[in-house]
Amino acid sequence: MKKLRNFSIIAHIDHGKSTLSDRFIQRANIISERDFHDQILDTMDIEKERGITIKSQTVCLPYTAEDGEEYYLNLIDTPGHVDFSYEVSRALASCEGAVLLIDASQGVEAQTLANLYLALEHDLEIIPVINKIDLPSAEIERVKGQIEEDLGLDPETAIPASAKDGTGVDEILNAIIKLIPPPKGDPDAPLKALIFDSSYDSFRGTIVHFRIFDGKVKPGDVIRFMYNDATYKVEEVGVFQIGRIVRPELAAGDVGYMIAGIKTVSDTRCGDTITLKNNPCDKATPGFKEAKPVVFSSIYPVASDGYEDLTVALEKLKLNDASLIYEKDSSIALGFGFRCGFLGLLHLEVVQERLEREYDLSLILTAPSVRYELDLNDGTSVVIDNPSLYPDPSNIIRAREPFIRAAVIVPDRYMGGVMKLCMDRRGINKNYQYLTSNRLEMIFELPLSEVIFDFYDRLKTITQGYGSFDYEIIGYRETRVVKLDILINGERVDALSQLVHEDRAVERGRTACDKLKDEIPRQMYKIAIQGAIGGKIVSRSTISPFRKDVTAKCYGGDVSRKRKLLEKQKKGKKRMKMVGKVMIPQSAFLSVLKSDSD
Repeated sequence: MKKLRNFSIIAHIDHGKSTLSDRFIQRANIISERDFHDQILDTMDIEKERGITIKSQTVCLPYTAEDGEEYYLNLIDTPGHVDFSYEVSRALASCEGAVLLIDASQGVEAQTLANLYLALEHDLEIIPVINKIDLPSAEIERVKGQIEEDLGLDPETAIPASAKDGTGVDEILNAIIKLIPPPKGDPDAPLKALIFDSSYDSFRGTIVHFRIFDGKVKPGDVIRFMYNDATYKVEEVGVFQIGRIVRPELAAGDVGYMIAGIKTVSDTRCGDTITLKNNPCDKATPGFKEAKPVVFSSIYPVASDGYEDLTVALEKLKLNDASLIYEKDSSIALGFGFRCGFLGLLHLEVVQERLEREYDLSLILTAPSVRYELDLNDGTSVVIDNPSLYPDPSNIIRAREPFIRAAVIVPDRYMGGVMKLCMDRRGINKNYQYLTSNRLEMIFELPLSEVIFDFYDRLKTITQGYGSFDYEIIGYRETRVVKLDILINGERVDALSQLVHEDRAVERGRTACDKLKDEIPRQMYKIAIQGAIGGKIVSRSTISPFRKDVTAKCYGGDVSRKRKLLEKQKKGKKRMKMVGKVMIPQSAFLSVLKSDSD
């Protein structure tokens, strides 16, 4: 155990976590140059395309220190985006220390602070590293000042490095060995291991990723999950070195994987404790805090016979993404589906793409909404996140919506634009302060419903990519919420309904009607698309019909001949409209989610 170190790399988005992991992997020689590629720990296609880390990944690195001793370093690479901070907190629970990366040109940003606080909550040893010192815009002294002022760490301990060209990599590895304590634990005690992640293999069943705190585990042992008392016989244990490397046994302090023929996907739960059936530990490890979803949307298969496949896919995805929460839902327009809770809009997009790519599904998503608290006339309170459950407005005394405390860090030249954006979103400016001579931290209190659509994209546009944004939920406040229904030829389409603030309802209704007008194909009869609040129509768009020229064969003669043909056509269209059903394409449901600026 003295030769083991468990550590994580944490930072803001794009500060170089995955690139530094690449250098560590090359330095440990666990993969040949021929097989190596950049961002090697980002295994999903969606991670490579977007250039972001979504899943935290583990790798065991053998490293020979300055004194000639051989050490094993368990590295857990983590995401930087605020939507995946739950992944970070799970990774940190398995570590004794963290490397905190700070970009030499951007400096300390919102997620740098948020991730530092997460690491301090777990009592981890922090090693600050100033990355990207090879950039022409690098300002090392300024960043050292920020490390002291904003983070409260000793700037002299910060290691200057460049993950791109490999500068300072050995210094960081030696600092990890010297500063991060080896794991504590008793290899002879009963087995106590924490599940921090899982994945599904169609040949081997569930592969459990775990960290051992006490005891040992080897093939042939009969293990028990403490959450639901399920027992399994271990087939294989090992560590991650890009691939899975089999080991004869794992002991206290190790981070690795286990295969035990677990076919029941729901038996494996993140935060659960594994122990031996015959020699159990006295109490479970403290698990993880349950992730609290903030954005809700319904997912339906495009074809109704895809419901079973969607059920299986969500169950398997839940293994790999513990923050996903779902329950059964149904819609008149779209049939059976699931109401899902997400940690943010990026999380929603990623889940949708993973379901479509990894499980080959075609899906329709409804407009995202947040959770509202409603007080009713009969003295009861209800919590709703689905527009279809919205009660009769005459029964509602008051409504409350979730508010967030948003910290926006921007260069001061963008202050006016950011202020206008937040005020337009019903924000309250609480405070702002200069972190350095030209960087501001602005604190706003905003309704979450105004942030989930396109706030982050607009902020990045206004600040030319320099703005960083972090938020936390601060509670519920009174609001005026209404249900906006979309009617197509007089029929309500429940999958397009939204819960919106009263002041925004007309504007949102107009936008939705205009978007649908572009997406729904024309018919031989006129199609009316209307936005309604209760019985009141607040917006309308009309799709004009194809026109067949029935008077083309009339040349000259009396005008009554033409009129007679037009009257006949009008009757036919009226009859067609009475029986006509409008087909709404999948793209129409997605278009309602997009904002005007898109």
